[in-house]
Amino acid sequence: MNGTDTAPVCSGCGAELQTLDAARPGYVPASALTRSPAVCQRCFRIKNYNEAATVAVDQDDYLRLLGGIAATRSLVVHIVDVFDFEGSLIGGLGRFVGNNPVLLAVNKVDLLPKAVNLNRIRNWVQQQAKLAGIRTVDVILFSAKRGLGMDKLIDAIERQRSGRDVYVVGATNAGKSTMINRLIRDYSDLDNEVTVSRYPGTTLGEIRIPLEDGASIVDTPGIVYPSRLTELVPRRILGALMPEKPIKPLVYQLNSGQTLFFGALARLDFAEGERQSFTVYAGAGVKVHRTKLERADALYEEHRGELLTPPTRDELADLPAWTRHSLRVPAGAAKDVYISGLGWIAVNGSGGALLDVHAPKGVKVLLRDALI
Repeated sequence: MNGTDTAPVCSGCGAELQTLDAARPGYVPASALTRSPAVCQRCFRIKNYNEAATVAVDQDDYLRLLGGIAATRSLVVHIVDVFDFEGSLIGGLGRFVGNNPVLLAVNKVDLLPKAVNLNRIRNWVQQQAKLAGIRTVDVILFSAKRGLGMDKLIDAIERQRSGRDVYVVGATNAGKSTMINRLIRDYSDLDNEVTVSRYPGTTLGEIRIPLEDGASIVDTPGIVYPSRLTELVPRRILGALMPEKPIKPLVYQLNSGQTLFFGALARLDFAEGERQSFTVYAGAGVKVHRTKLERADALYEEHRGELLTPPTRDELADLPAWTRHSLRVPAGAAKDVYISGLGWIAVNGSGGALLDVHAPKGVKVLLRDALI
């Protein structure tokens, strides 16, 4: 399909059918186009295998979709990734959902170091959401992949929705589809409902999954935020950036004038400050290399994509050039240097520091209150 006005639409969700991109709404293998009625791959999987697949839309389309939620009477469940919190948080969500309550579901807590205090994490999330202007009725920490905390999430949804529809919103790679799949298995009446009825929806790929009381779980597409490194790198190295097991922090004692490289994806320069420790929270596939600041530029030019990986030298050509972010850590403050999609670096010293962070242009880099 080429996306023309005459293209057929999915009889399940109403999305315009296309055969070019499995990550976009309405995807159908070319071999399935002759089926009648024509159904997109995501609807087919939900109906036949109780399995939802992630699709993605750009920000403008997604914001139009969000704007329609304000006119509904529903509960909004916002899935965020604790490993990439700021990168997966939908900014200004309250403007789009109106008076509908927002339940913040924080996924992938199984990736945090085992000794972490989850109550502290929950308090941190509440504070960060408040700073972002998101008013929440509850915050639930869970792992969709491991099933941890899913019972609490389901209880919170039932307690807060009061018979209303449930809109599930979130960014790509936040684990939304995995959570939806668990809700389908544990919470919906698919055998009695879905197999005999079409999935009402929109051309953006919204899908309604019926519940026993007549309401629905509304699965929306994942929003693409190009400010995350995971949206920019080649698909091959996503596994290196996105941890599968609990993060093992790496501690470095640095003097001013030293640099940490994170593969060839980013670097942190300790420009000014007393000797102090920096704790790196990143995926095990990201190789951290320490050097002197005075040698950093030459080292990058000579060894990027080889000693400094991922990515390879050939793959670097597809990434934007680096830009520099200067961050000043106040004395006595517990702060994280956050690089969206890569992880964060906790600054552990009490004497303050001036840091320069280099990352591909457009990637979100900021200083935040320490998560751990």
